[in-house]
Formats: sequence, structure tokens, C-alpha cells
Amino acid sequence: MIKLFYAPGTCALAPHIVLEWLGEPYELQKVKPSDPEYLQINPLGQVPAMIDGDGSVMNQADALLKYLAHKYPNAKLGDDGTLQDAYELDRWLAFLTGDVHPAFAPFFVPQRYTTDGSETIRQTVKEASYRLIDRVYQHLDKHLDGKTHLVGNRRTIADPYAFAMTRWGNSLPKPLSDYPNLYRFYQQLCEDAGVQRAMEQQGIN
Repeated sequence: MIKLFYAPGTCALAPHIVLEWLGEPYELQKVKPSDPEYLQINPLGQVPAMIDGDGSVMNQADALLKYLAHKYPNAKLGDDGTLQDAYELDRWLAFLTGDVHPAFAPFFVPQRYTTDGSETIRQTVKEASYRLIDRVYQHLDKHLDGKTHLVGNRRTIADPYAFAMTRWGNSLPKPLSDYPNLYRFYQQLCEDAGVQRAMEQQGIN
């Protein structure tokens, strides 16, 4: 049975949602990434992590999502078998991992981006993230114009990954509704039963 390690509100929400969509049995364990016990599982102190099969620990959200799509091909959450669709799925997973997630890093952990420990400097670093986040959100919003899903206009592993990061936008000064297509996508997934179950289990809303 798959075991997923998560911390509430992180991008671990994405594979959690996929596990709900799959309808297969799985185990869930809440962790504090900095705890010594968890660092024995994942020395990087990052979530999500996952154990399956021989007990080897797997990590990196986008890799876990692709693993689940390949493990359960009948769920049709991966690419459609064509080269172009495989590229599109990989492109958006890479964008979420390499552009959207890093854009939020100065917002969530500004102390990592300065050697000055003053609250004023940390707030300045945090505010600098707004422009980065706006840039990637605008790109997502433009792409979602006339679409209900990120790839192929069907449900894929990219959707919960984008949802998890779109959800972070609720903490920003600029309202998520300023990105109408992204906001519509977010609201649509908020109504999904699997998304609701995963969020309830994590104790988030």
C-alpha cells in the first residue's frame, strides 16, 4: 500500500488529491518536515514523500504525480499516449515546479533570501515575491482562457498540482479573483469530491 507523508497546505496536497481520485487504498502520515524522525525518511526535510513497493522512499511532487499516473494507467491521469500530449504534460509540470513554486519561496520563507535578520528586510523580501507570483499567475490565467483543465482539456495530474499552488494565492494581498480564468479553475476544483476529501483530511480549507 502507498504511504504518503505530508504537511498541511504544501504541494503534498497534489498527490493526496490524486490518491483520492484513484480510489485505491493508501496510508497518510502528517509530519513536521524539520523533525529528526522525518529527516531519517527524507534528509532534505521536504514534503511530499512517498513509500511504495519495496519500501524505498520517493520524493519530489512532480515525480510522485507521474509515478501514480504510470502505476494506475487506467485512471487516465497522465498523457494520452501521443508525443505532443506527453510534452504538454511535462511542460506544465515543469512550469509549476520550476516557476510557480520558486516564485512563492520568498513569500513563505523570506529569511532564506537575506542575511539580515530584521523584520523590515524580511518584509521587503516577501513583498518582492509579489511581482514574481503575479507573472506566473498571469501566465496560467492566459493559458486557462476557455479551458477547464491545464492539459488536453481533461483531468490530469497537472490539475491538482496547479490547484495546490493556486490555493496559496489566497494569502496574497491581490485577490485571486483578479485572475478570472485561474480563479474559475480553482473554484471548479474546490467543488471536486476528491479535492474536498483530501483537504478535509489535511484540515485545510
